[in-house]
Amino acid sequence: MSYLLDTNIVSVLINSSSERIEKKIRYLLVRELIFISCITYFEVKGGLLAKNATRKLERFNELCNTELTVLYLEDQKILDRASQIYAELRRAGTPVGTADILIAATAIERGLILVSHDADMLRIGGANVEDWLAPSE
Repeated sequence: MSYLLDTNIVSVLINSSSERIEKKIRYLLVRELIFISCITYFEVKGGLLAKNATRKLERFNELCNTELTVLYLEDQKILDRASQIYAELRRAGTPVGTADILIAATAIERGLILVSHDADMLRIGGANVEDWLAPSE
């Protein structure tokens, strides 16, 4: 299995050094591939630059250079899937933000498990979503 981390998961990883998520990532890195979308990269890096959060920016850059692989929107199939998702949700009267749709479409088209703590992602048909921040049972 391979995973695509949503922006909220990367933010938790950088902002609070969640031991639970870090432990999961270290475990998976030995066996699996962990990715982020270029959309997540943009959202996280832009937010850190806007806040001038240099230490967190260093941590993010380190993660992207060593543990996470950035996926780009180079495949038209991702954009076609995103367009379908957008239209379906809009017709249903339950729109989701464009960034979330692009991230989910990337996960779907690449066959990745989307790791997110965002309930909106659960409304996107075809997305295989895991929430690593959900309370343990």
